[in-house]
Amino acid sequence: MVDLGAKPEAASLQNCFRQETSHLEGRRILDRASRSSVTLSDCGDGGYSEMEPMLAERRLSGEDSDKEEEEEDCEEEGHRSDALNMPKESPLAMALQILVPFLLAGFGTVSAGMVLDIVQHWEAFQYITEIFILVPALLGLKGNLEMTLASRLSTAVNVGKMDSPIEKWNLIIGNLALKQVQATVVGFLAAVAAVVLGWIPEGKFQMSHAVLLCSSSVATAFIASLLQGIIMVGVIVGSKKTGINPDNVATPIAASFGDLITLAILAWISQGLYKCLDSYPYVSSLVCAFFMCLTPVWIVISSKHPASRTLLYSGWEPVITAMVISSIGGLILDKTVSDPNLVGIVVYTPVINGIGGNLVAIQSSRISTHLHFHCAPGEVPDEAKGCYYPCRTFCGSGANHRSAQVLVLLVIPGHLIFLYTIHLMKSGHTTLTPIFMSVYLAAAMLQVLLLLSIADWMVHSMWRSGKDPDSFSIPYLTALGDLLGTALLALSFHFLWLIGDQDGDVGD
Repeated sequence: MVDLGAKPEAASLQNCFRQETSHLEGRRILDRASRSSVTLSDCGDGGYSEMEPMLAERRLSGEDSDKEEEEEDCEEEGHRSDALNMPKESPLAMALQILVPFLLAGFGTVSAGMVLDIVQHWEAFQYITEIFILVPALLGLKGNLEMTLASRLSTAVNVGKMDSPIEKWNLIIGNLALKQVQATVVGFLAAVAAVVLGWIPEGKFQMSHAVLLCSSSVATAFIASLLQGIIMVGVIVGSKKTGINPDNVATPIAASFGDLITLAILAWISQGLYKCLDSYPYVSSLVCAFFMCLTPVWIVISSKHPASRTLLYSGWEPVITAMVISSIGGLILDKTVSDPNLVGIVVYTPVINGIGGNLVAIQSSRISTHLHFHCAPGEVPDEAKGCYYPCRTFCGSGANHRSAQVLVLLVIPGHLIFLYTIHLMKSGHTTLTPIFMSVYLAAAMLQVLLLLSIADWMVHSMWRSGKDPDSFSIPYLTALGDLLGTALLALSFHFLWLIGDQDGDVGD
């Protein structure tokens, strides 16, 4: 940024003033120039292709400003003026905007936990225990797809890329089609991972169970992703019209009923296909083939829109890696649920995983939007340079520091509300003793602190390497949230059992 302490010459001031007064006309010229001459291949070294649809106009402005030193100063001044248009929020306003969707998301995960506590006794879940491996991977789709979509569209709203109706619907349709492709493929790969992870420890393999897992996973991923994608678009457009910062509300609302919807669909489809397994064994194969055959249609639609075309080829690494990470968490859940002494873990798993993922998704989305406003691709703020240290995330007065502090303060009160909700609904198999609550809250706080620290490092690292954090960071972070949450919860229940705080009949 230009040194504000130095006094510019009078002529420079006049030039800057004239440029400011003709700002709209200049932007129209840049728009015409970018439409006629800037393409994805005009990226120089091509290192920032993922961010090109969002940042082409910014880059063109930066190239033009290199012609003369005075124009460069004025252009940077204009960029600073644009950055000042970023929503300004006090910690209280930020907390109030986050609180309602955070509570909605929390109650959604509580509902999902109660549903999982019920369906674990169904025949399909008892005889095909690999379905438990699918649970974190499919619930993690909200982080891989819905939250990523919410983060991308939130950034698009904040930088003004959805002001034009044509551009807005191009972004929406392209991203929805891309999401359906990813959901179908990830659902299929999650089933393959569940079969492999279930087969390796036990050495048993049944083709009929493998086909059922594949059909259940693909159908659940497709239907849940479509429903949640439509809801997500409505939230983003509604936030824009009401003047609410979508970074604060979009990602939690994306997860508010995502877990419940996904888990309910998975349980219903799995149980239905299991009942047809003996009398109509071909039904599972037909269901899987039907949804897989729709994939080329979504590929054609998403490839027609520049905003999603690049991610159609380059956006697979994070979602597939995140699916593998979540599947490892699912294996931990499968082995823990198999122990009759630890049956109470089921109802709390979606809660701790969902809350941690929601909070870190908010922080990731906010940091990404901040970088889009204030930094050129490949450059990071001064405070983010050098080796990472945890105090960098939580200590300071910057916007990202304040949001991290607010999110940490929500952890304990939020989990207390959700724990007592489960208790009042007489669900679960664990009594809310003081020692249980202390151990559970310690695990939840440790999970969120680790996730927020990782998010700070990961988002800045991805931006520095030329990858758009909106598309790449949230899948990794929510998958890590699932793995950390499940592992810490399993350790907590083992610890409670060892010290004698043990009961497995509550709610029966």
